Amino acid sequence: MTKHVHILGISAYYHDSAACLLRDGEIVAAAHEERFSRKKHDPQFPAHAVAFCLQQGGIGPADLDHVAFYDKPLLKFERLLETYLDYAPRGLRSFLQALPLWLSEKLWIREKVAAECGFKGRVLFTEHHESHAASAFFPSPFDSAAILTIDGVGEWATTGYGFGRGNQVHLTGELHFPHSLGLLYSAFTYYLGFKVNSGEYKVMGLAPYGQPKFVQRILDELIDLRADGSFRLNMKYFDYCHGLTMTGAAFDTLFDGAPRTPESAITQRDKDLARSIQEVTEIAMLRMARHVHQQTGEKSLCLAGGVALNCVANGRILREGPFDDLWIQPAAGDAGGALGAALSVWHQYLDQPRVTAGDRMKGALLGPEFSVSEIRNALDEKKAVYDEEGSEHELTRRVARLLADGKVVGWFQNRMEFGPRALGARSILGDPRSPDMQSQMNLKIKFRESFRPFAPSVVEERVSEFFELDRPSPYMLLTATVRDSSLPAITHVDGSARVQTVRRADHPLYYDLIAAFGDLTGSPVLINTSFNVRGEPMVCSPQDAYACFMRTGIDYLAIGNFILDKRAQIAPAPNRQEEFQLD
Repeated sequence: MTKHVHILGISAYYHDSAACLLRDGEIVAAAHEERFSRKKHDPQFPAHAVAFCLQQGGIGPADLDHVAFYDKPLLKFERLLETYLDYAPRGLRSFLQALPLWLSEKLWIREKVAAECGFKGRVLFTEHHESHAASAFFPSPFDSAAILTIDGVGEWATTGYGFGRGNQVHLTGELHFPHSLGLLYSAFTYYLGFKVNSGEYKVMGLAPYGQPKFVQRILDELIDLRADGSFRLNMKYFDYCHGLTMTGAAFDTLFDGAPRTPESAITQRDKDLARSIQEVTEIAMLRMARHVHQQTGEKSLCLAGGVALNCVANGRILREGPFDDLWIQPAAGDAGGALGAALSVWHQYLDQPRVTAGDRMKGALLGPEFSVSEIRNALDEKKAVYDEEGSEHELTRRVARLLADGKVVGWFQNRMEFGPRALGARSILGDPRSPDMQSQMNLKIKFRESFRPFAPSVVEERVSEFFELDRPSPYMLLTATVRDSSLPAITHVDGSARVQTVRRADHPLYYDLIAAFGDLTGSPVLINTSFNVRGEPMVCSPQDAYACFMRTGIDYLAIGNFILDKRAQIAPAPNRQEEFQLD
């Protein structure tokens, strides 16, 4: 009997902790810790995610050959110490706040893994941007490709580039802390009153409502951006090296006011600032992409790092950049580092060959799934009232009719997504033809800002009929112009949408639902937003799904073979925004 090689990948202690399990190089499971702990962006050791991965793989800790951690804590601690010494005596308070966690947990990863996982073998460490690069290239469909990784900061690197060929990744250039495009964007996230490492996508969504009035001021004062995409930040405007905030008094003076108070009214100036930093980010990413193309000569580009979740910039790279094709890791942020670390060990440390047979991410459906009996038991415990459909065909036809009639449906099916996007497994769905659907879903269901756009899911073979996009976008990481004016609920104020294309081979049930909706309406397109409310992680279990359904304005819940009508449930809770902890 052939012995399998099992590698567990782990990311932890910054934000979006996660775990991933490989068996002989194939992804068996991957999940965010937040989905189990119910703490959004949970940074703690991913004990629940690790337990799920081992359970999904049908193995115990003794069956693990290697555990891989996504960065090198000693190098990161070196940066913390050197940064403090560079800015001392400023920064003593933030340094003293950070030190206890380092001394108690972050410097003891090997011991923590042994304690939490029961693993007695060797723990391996990859550099942060190498993990990002591996997560971008190894699952991609390319035999060789350029690689670009952009985030806040790893150990020292904030941006890395190079190329991947065969079973090896080569990073040939880096930019180092404190000069960071990700931290520049986060500084504006903070200044605009949103939560850092959480609200950056709100800045991206707000940007089309503004004018790029501050672009030149940013380029003149904040960032020395060169033709090759390299840059330096003017650190007199930023406090993140030594303070407890991202920006300071000089930043306030430059932009004529203090940071926006969270939850206060959004002004036109706020919109203009969002548009301006988004434009600068796009310019920088385009210059980086052109430089990487020039340096590597590759026809395709792989992207990862938190900044690679900026789907507007990605769309511009695809349309205006020099590459023929683009592949973006769907878990591009730190969670994906767990996958990258594991893949790096398999291919580079163990020198195992790589077979490029399409997208190895399996539609990013890598999390838990629940049986019919588990779902029924969860619903019965809640004394829920439900109908059970006799077949998947009946289920998709009925839900399609509900959606065509203007109902909002919670959709809980199959394995949970890995990465920040709902891709048709843990989704809230609606009719994109309705002019009122966007505001209804934002305010009554998601309990979030009215300016936030919703993404469309479309059957892959018809994407070009509805959007100016000529290729798949399975992970909702590209924006494109909307061609069809009859889809107002998924059309942002600038005429764009963040498109997800759905292939039946990846998502048979979700594909059939969209196709059934298309049969009824002529438009095989649905609104697809994540199944959660603001301030909470995406739902994971049937219990999570039922709780979210009952506490919001969702009309129906389609969970496994079961359909629940809100009106039939016992005393549903009122739809009050104040019930939720808001960002």
